[in-house]
This record gives sequence, C-alpha cells and structure tokens, in this order.
Amino acid sequence: QVQLVESGGGLVQAGGSLRLSCAASGRTFSSYAMGWFRQAPGKEREFVAAISWSGGSTYYADPVKGRFTISRDNAKNTVYLQMNSLKPEDTAVYYCAADGVAGSVLPRPTLYEYDYWGQGTQVTVSS
Repeated sequence: QVQLVESGGGLVQAGGSLRLSCAASGRTFSSYAMGWFRQAPGKEREFVAAISWSGGSTYYADPVKGRFTISRDNAKNTVYLQMNSLKPEDTAVYYCAADGVAGSVLPRPTLYEYDYWGQGTQVTVSS
C-alpha cells in the first residue's frame, strides 16, 4: 500500500509563491512517475504537472507553464511543486498522485494513469 501525504498549502496573495511537498511511502518511490493535480470548487480534477521516475523529464499543463516547477528527491521519497506568480484562478485543493506503472514515460496527464492519491492540500490565492 502506498501512502502519499501533501503539505505546504495555505493562503497567499496574488503574485506570491508557495511550495507544496508530497511525502511517499510504501513502495520503491524512485521507480514511478509522480503527478500533481488540482480541483477547484464545482470543477473537475485537472492535471497540473508530472515528473518522470528519474526526474529527468517534466510536463506541465498550459495554465501553469512558466510559473510552476515540479521536482523530486528520490533519496527523501518526496516530490515538490514550486508555485510562483500565483493567481486567484490557481485556488484549489492540490493532490499528489503516484503512477501505477513503474518506469512509465511522460506526459501522463490523465487521472486514470495514477493509482494512488494523497488527501489534498488547500491553496487559496487572494486578489
């Protein structure tokens, strides 16, 4: 069983920054791609970013390109999402997800490609 625990969410003003973390346990973290998704009130969960098992490849949704950076530290079993230049439309619950297939190739932007999910962390951006 894989456990994912997100942290780092909070309230920030527009233009500010936050760094989300997701700590993983329960299997060989370094063998699997990881992703971040978000869900705003009344909307479907949407893809934000993904990173390959090695960290050598990343992929971003268009709305966050150039502002968000996904990274991972396989020694710490942790994946990060650095969010800069935040906008009110970034307000959502952010979820960390672990790919279901070892060694998979990006982009991996769809929900069904991920087998494990964290509980989510709230990010609120005020205008």
